[in-house]
Amino acid sequence: MFDQDKKPFDFMGLSKAASILSIVLVVLSIVAISVRGLNLGMDFTGGTSVELQYEEAPSLDAVRQTLEQSGFDKFVVQNFGSDRTVLVRLAEAGNNELAQRVVDTLEASGEKLELVGSEFIGSQVGDKLKEDSGLGLLLALAVVLIYVGMRFQFKFGIASVIPLFHDVIVVLGVFAVFQWTFDLTVLAALLAIIGYSLNDTIIVADRIRENFRRMRVGSSWEIINTSIHQTMGRTINTSGTTLVVLFALYFFGGEAINKFALALIIGIVIGTYSSIYVAANLLLVFRVTREDMALPVKEGAKGEQEEEPPEWLNRM
Repeated sequence: MFDQDKKPFDFMGLSKAASILSIVLVVLSIVAISVRGLNLGMDFTGGTSVELQYEEAPSLDAVRQTLEQSGFDKFVVQNFGSDRTVLVRLAEAGNNELAQRVVDTLEASGEKLELVGSEFIGSQVGDKLKEDSGLGLLLALAVVLIYVGMRFQFKFGIASVIPLFHDVIVVLGVFAVFQWTFDLTVLAALLAIIGYSLNDTIIVADRIRENFRRMRVGSSWEIINTSIHQTMGRTINTSGTTLVVLFALYFFGGEAINKFALALIIGIVIGTYSSIYVAANLLLVFRVTREDMALPVKEGAKGEQEEEPPEWLNRM
């Protein structure tokens, strides 16, 4: 699909426009998070969980409608283990009386069910989860910085971690703008986005490093542009097949993983973009050169054999 001997599309010619777009997205996301805040789910805010066992598999939409008509607010209804077991999660704090009120409300609609159990999640547990989730994200990013810095070079480490911050902030910004529920499944999606985006960035960075060492002519701009061109086929195939699966999960996976799939869809699109433009732009800003990529030459050893550059670059 992408012939290395043909002059590539000028990806880096769009670097300034991409830089402006990235800055705008990050600033708008930070403003949205600061002004509107995240719509935290009950995993973080606390609430009451009621587990119900039906004689026959109920319609979850009908259960939601019954609860809504009876005055219940901010609740989640989903299957739990089987299609006859339903978990109702309420934002309000309560005890056995609240659970029994849920049972009475649903039984009044003609359903046959029994209460399996109820559990109250306190706000202290939610606060602990918020602290641990934030620390987990920061730790993941710190480990990535150390790993990439050791594998490549410190400039590559910085250029790989900043796009990850970019991806996470933009996804959080989208959730803040639309006030979609942010719960533990979305947090899991953010960690998956970090891993996916990092993998994509490392593929591009690895090719950039190889080309800096092997191509004897061409500026840093041209070498980075060629590297992006050479990895674009792999990037499109990987992102495309991943998105197909995620859209299937989003439309057919049910409410339990709906926001998880949605966060991943946004993250894959933003992560693919950032691995091409944000990371590559940062390498140009940091002025990565052949000297940065040079291998230490052992005494008496021959240097690494250089690779002939693509034909289009020789003609320049």
